[in-house]
Amino acid sequence: MPAARSQPITVTPAAIERVKALLADRDKPSAGVRIGIRARGCSGMSYTLEYADERTPFDEVVETQGVTILIDPKATMFILGTEMDFVEDKLESGFVFRNPNEKGRCGCGESFHV
Repeated sequence: MPAARSQPITVTPAAIERVKALLADRDKPSAGVRIGIRARGCSGMSYTLEYADERTPFDEVVETQGVTILIDPKATMFILGTEMDFVEDKLESGFVFRNPNEKGRCGCGESFHV
């Protein structure tokens, strides 16, 4: 029997609940949310998160606790091993990606490089 393949990312309970809330508030059906990477910021790359209307054939799919996370195929190699969390405090709230492959981040925390 082949070994079980590990998921490319882990999703914390707080992130799962936030994604569920976002999808429930959306005015049309969704296949889930899609994580991607784009060139941006002073360190070179930033994470993107958007509603996914449908799955594409090359998306990496992570299904956990009723939530579907799709990973853009161009982003997969940059986020292997990443933890997706949702953090809320007095001054801000948002999704946080803890990526063990990052070699550095810009001073404002908006971009990273591997």
